Amino acid sequence: KGQTTGVFQFESAPMKEYLKKLKPTSLSDLSAMNALYRPGPMDFIDDFIDRKYGRKEAAFLHPVLEPILKETYGIIVYQEQVIQIANKVAGMSLAEADILRRAMGKKDLKAMVAQKVIFIEGAVKNNIPKKTAEDIFEAINKFANYGFNKSHSVAYSYIAYQTAYLKAHYTPEFLAANLTNEFGNANKVAAFLEDCRKLKIEILPPDVNNPSVDFDVDEAGRIRFGMSAIKNVGKNAVEEIIKTRNNLGRNFKSIFDFCTNVDTRIVNKRTVESLVLAGAFDSTNNYRARIFKVVEEALDFGSKVQNSKLSVENSLFGGIQEEVKISEPRLPDIPPWSQKERLAREREVTGFYITGHPLSKYEIDHKSFATISLGETEQLEEVEVVKSCGVITSIKTKLDKKGNTMAFFTLDDFSGSCEALMFSDSYKQYGKYIKEEECVFIVGRPESSGDAIKIHIEKVMSVEEAREVYTESVKILLDKGKHSAEKIKDLKKIFDKNKGNIPVYISLADNGSALRKFSLRELRVNVSNEFIDEMKETLGEDSFILFNKR
Repeated sequence: KGQTTGVFQFESAPMKEYLKKLKPTSLSDLSAMNALYRPGPMDFIDDFIDRKYGRKEAAFLHPVLEPILKETYGIIVYQEQVIQIANKVAGMSLAEADILRRAMGKKDLKAMVAQKVIFIEGAVKNNIPKKTAEDIFEAINKFANYGFNKSHSVAYSYIAYQTAYLKAHYTPEFLAANLTNEFGNANKVAAFLEDCRKLKIEILPPDVNNPSVDFDVDEAGRIRFGMSAIKNVGKNAVEEIIKTRNNLGRNFKSIFDFCTNVDTRIVNKRTVESLVLAGAFDSTNNYRARIFKVVEEALDFGSKVQNSKLSVENSLFGGIQEEVKISEPRLPDIPPWSQKERLAREREVTGFYITGHPLSKYEIDHKSFATISLGETEQLEEVEVVKSCGVITSIKTKLDKKGNTMAFFTLDDFSGSCEALMFSDSYKQYGKYIKEEECVFIVGRPESSGDAIKIHIEKVMSVEEAREVYTESVKILLDKGKHSAEKIKDLKKIFDKNKGNIPVYISLADNGSALRKFSLRELRVNVSNEFIDEMKETLGEDSFILFNKR
């Protein structure tokens, strides 16, 4: 399935695609893929896969090569194979064969001429035709440009197997551990959060009533966001919350109850504000806008209650254990934040969207039109033009030498973020789209800036506008095993409500096995937000309408 985020050496997007084709069945497969996935030998990966599944024959230049190259289907993959070939074909000692390998690796032309003579003479002595010997020499010479050490590759692949095993059998725990371990790397964390979403593992916000320093897994297999990962919330503050919660032996009932019991010298105002914005008080059954409004009041209230208790304990009659009763203030009657504001504030203190993502409503568009994931910097290095959907954050504008406005901002998608810049000509035309937390579709070019890669934005439009420009047709997958006749009737109602100009193609399947494809010639739809929402609700997230790209 290519679900190898977090699996050592197998995390990149192109590698995932190769693994889906390879469907590895052994450590040997993993080792070969590890060795082949580098500049040069990558050209042989598809050939390797075709030979594994018998679509191509494993060819050997001479029968003597078969025992050496059988494991890799006739393709030279490892340095050790070069040494074995030189030993078996040309009769070289292992030490002599290693001299040949090193000469090839260093591209030492003078040494290579001498080594070629030795190799061919030795091969002829072993009754191998001179032409065949020359072909074999050229094959291993070509390999030397990319050869990888098998012992390294197997060692890496063994670690990959171990991490893959942990991910397959202890998925939430594995991902929670990786989230904790990688928290300083924003794009890595974003990739793991996206992986959780794809694997349908729920990410819960931090919670003062279930406090933990690091990312944790609850009994239902959900991952709880680690409190120490919140801005302004250090390990000491989290440990104070844990200690207080344990001493109370009950949940905090409100922010006032919380501030009454914790040591507010450790859990200060900035800490409490960040906890509220991150959703850590959601379990007290009130929305964040109301709670955030009273943070200062709650701290004052908590201080008064604590001082009152202290004064009773220190009084002459402290032993009587007088009960201190101060009425808890009421929360203000104000409306909740919009989802957009709630998620923006959540991201402000955690660096990420936890309880949702602004792009979620445009997930179909992202899948259909984006040519790249913004968090995959490796991919950005390999393309000339970038098309993607993203959320704009952290905007900075300045004037260029001519006094015209240009912009710098961050673009976020499900995989992570990327820095973007827009020069004045583009800003003049598309600046109206550059707003905080705005979901947009961009076209641009990657631009190297030291160690970082930025996208030079050439064109911006709303996602809805991009849908109009790029949609050629709608593809719908109907599966007999998932979709009842009733749901298919519902589809007709949706089509009737959303008539337009875009043709519809349907793929039929039976429990995942493809049956046939056909088009509804008379049917044309309008791919509005309402149409997409209704289709998602009717078919489910996994049975998607996909838009073909123009």
